[in-house]
Amino acid sequence: MSKEALFKEIFQANSKKIYHLCYGYTGDDDIANDLMQETFMKVWQNLDKFRNQALISTWIYRIAVNTCLSHLRVEKRQPKEELTDNIIETKGEELSEKNEQVAALYKCIAQLEENERIIITMVLDEVPYPEIATISGISEGNLRVKIHRIKQKLTELYNRNERF
Repeated sequence: MSKEALFKEIFQANSKKIYHLCYGYTGDDDIANDLMQETFMKVWQNLDKFRNQALISTWIYRIAVNTCLSHLRVEKRQPKEELTDNIIETKGEELSEKNEQVAALYKCIAQLEENERIIITMVLDEVPYPEIATISGISEGNLRVKIHRIKQKLTELYNRNERF
């Protein structure tokens, strides 16, 4: 298989998950798309260095996480407390109730700490727990506890935001 064909397969299998990860960091569609593209440029440039010691999706997640963290450091931005009003307004007209709930969930996710955002985004993308543990550098047992706490925190944030 050519490098181009392999890359196309990798991109199709992972681009949505990587976009969601980037969106969880930024809360901004355009920046998330830019970061996803930057991630896949790095994947393309380093594809020949991938040694199959881990799942390729794990390797790509690590690249994406590092890309997002670099972006946040360079921009000297803290995690967004909330999605910008114009994003919500622009999309507000066309959102169904379910989409509004998803937007509210992402708004809550944006309030989490960086490592919590990484973990919960991967959970939402149905990344297997052993892979999430490898990416985040913690044991699977510790991961399960963290996920439980993150879900509790999200529930509290979501319920608090629903009241207003």
